[in-house]
Amino acid sequence: MQAKNFIIFSTADWNNPFWTNKQHTADNLASRGHKVLYIESLGLRAPTLKTQDLSRIFKRILSFFKGARQVKSNIWVYSPLVIPLHRFKFIRLINSFLLKSILNYYKCRLGLKEAIVWTYNPIVLDLMKSLNPKNMIYHAVDDLSAAPGMDSELITKEELKLTKEVDIIFCTSQKLYQRFNHIDSNKLFYFSNVVDFEHFSKARNNQTKPKDLENIKKPIIGFIGAISEYKLDIKLIKASALKRPDISWVLIGKVGEGQPMSSIDDLREIPNIHLLGPKDYKDLPTYLHFFDVCTIPAPINDYTQSMFPMKYYEYMAAGKPIIASDIDSLKENKECHYFYRSFEEFIKLLDEALTCGVKNKDKCDQLARENTWSKRLDKMLKVI
Repeated sequence: MQAKNFIIFSTADWNNPFWTNKQHTADNLASRGHKVLYIESLGLRAPTLKTQDLSRIFKRILSFFKGARQVKSNIWVYSPLVIPLHRFKFIRLINSFLLKSILNYYKCRLGLKEAIVWTYNPIVLDLMKSLNPKNMIYHAVDDLSAAPGMDSELITKEELKLTKEVDIIFCTSQKLYQRFNHIDSNKLFYFSNVVDFEHFSKARNNQTKPKDLENIKKPIIGFIGAISEYKLDIKLIKASALKRPDISWVLIGKVGEGQPMSSIDDLREIPNIHLLGPKDYKDLPTYLHFFDVCTIPAPINDYTQSMFPMKYYEYMAAGKPIIASDIDSLKENKECHYFYRSFEEFIKLLDEALTCGVKNKDKCDQLARENTWSKRLDKMLKVI
């Protein structure tokens, strides 16, 4: 494909220790010679007075004064400074006025003519149109209206307007695909989240044990991701650790990511639960190597039923058995993981996974190799 220009409205900051769909897409576009202006989160969730929100605001102010900064070949990142009170129309007008001027300046400065504007944020239609785009794309990776702290009514209303006007809609789960079934089917496409197979398959090789794992007893059941109540079944983890003190839990990720009010104090008091905090993306395969079983213990709610967990194929590429709750997006490959609907089933499957290992190992390996960022981007660029 001839080199194009892309402006991406993300809902994740570039330096988030766990790369999401947004960073991977931008990185893969840039590696193919396309120029990318990556616009960090506009703060859809109203901020709290919690330390992590205040720290993020301070960092954002510092980043804003740096302007658009080049982070890799062909990728520039801009940190917009906005008032994160989107439920008020006059605040949205102020934010929009300022951002339109700044983004059009960077569009000219970076030579992003005839840009394809690609958004993960459903409330930026006016901003997208102000950039005089060649094409507009909406990439729906989550049901943001169901996430904590979001203005559900505003997001639903603005998303409806957006989906009517964009040229292409990519969805990462069948639930999201079905949500937009009123849209012209010629512009609606389903592509699940995928994996950097080359990176995560390093977990299959010998690794030097990280210091913070040295004193943790085997077997280890591990989780990597946001440690927040709307994404993680805290009660199940606590009950499991108490019932099976012979099994160690290792949780890697930021506590309260996307939900600062998450309460996990009970977990810290249980000796076989180990919260190691977030780790660098490059180090994740090392930790995965020492996990005996990987988990996706997602509670069943409107948000999780619309997501396709990125960690699913990451665990698979690492060659680890997976236990997951029975969320919709994983049902199409349920022969490749252990799925549970109750606490009793979960406990039973722990022993089965530890004894039997990966389910349908050859099929899992094939799936992980087929579902890579590069192959998915091939399909998306063909659509574009």
